[in-house]
Amino acid sequence: MRKLGSDLTVSAVGLGCMGMSHAYGGQDEADAIRTLHHAVDLGVTLFDTAEVYGPFENEILVGKALKPYRGKVVIATKVGFRIDAGKTGVAAMSGVDGRPEHVRAATEASLQRLGIEAIDLLYQHRLDPQVPVEETVGAMADLVAAGKVRAIGLSETGADMIRRAHAVHPIAALQSEYSLWTRNPEGEILDACRELGIGFVPFSPLGRGFLTGKLQKPEDFEAGDFRRTLPRFSPENMASNAALVRLLEEMAADKGVSAAQLALAWVINQGDFIVPIPGARKIGHLEQNVAAANIALTPAERETLGILLAPEKFAGTRYGATGAWVSGR
Repeated sequence: MRKLGSDLTVSAVGLGCMGMSHAYGGQDEADAIRTLHHAVDLGVTLFDTAEVYGPFENEILVGKALKPYRGKVVIATKVGFRIDAGKTGVAAMSGVDGRPEHVRAATEASLQRLGIEAIDLLYQHRLDPQVPVEETVGAMADLVAAGKVRAIGLSETGADMIRRAHAVHPIAALQSEYSLWTRNPEGEILDACRELGIGFVPFSPLGRGFLTGKLQKPEDFEAGDFRRTLPRFSPENMASNAALVRLLEEMAADKGVSAAQLALAWVINQGDFIVPIPGARKIGHLEQNVAAANIALTPAERETLGILLAPEKFAGTRYGATGAWVSGR
């Protein structure tokens, strides 16, 4: 178990629920519910969703599946995008909106879809450059005071904005992409989280699935999978990056674990305030991810992995030239 801020205690590995209904092809509802229930049985307590996943469908799914376990789980969701009615998937995200009135309305709608009285952890999904972070966080703080939110967080935010937001109301968690091949938060961002007692929640800790070694070419993705649009997943870049994943697989075999478990253990072992939320649609993948919390790495092992699989060795950027902020994860 680990702490996010001062008030939330969660399992060392959470579950990112996005892929069950958004961006990666989705999943049959009955299968998704079985996976969510099994996660609870395995001791997972942090479940992550967002209004834009679907949009809206993922919150409904998570709320329905976790209703019998409400007292055992921490439900996190995110608001802060403009969502175009009638559109689905990433195409529905037309921009950011951090205005206090939008945050309040979006949160009320999320509460209804989740079927709960209070959101355990509410994130601002992306900063709105047109609205001072103090105004957005102020509105979120009002929701805490009203008993509709227990704790608040930010996503993909720099150190300066973290400090400005934290001065308005304690920030419990920062959620950003972090893995062996994405190290953007290292340095001042993670340092700010440590200093301020803010939990760090890495999304895509398995490199959107690529670090598992199971994805070899774009044809391995379902039609409409968001990853087909990302530079790292072009045919030539996947072929180039595969050599690094083979190296990861060899190191994992020497340790008696899977490549996915070793990559996830590297993230977990970066600090006790870090709680990754890998996605999992299959029971077997879920079980592997949860077991990774028990893999201890020495400082030398962490350093070796970090050097051999340094981000600059991978071909392709995180996002294309446009639309990075609408990643949807």
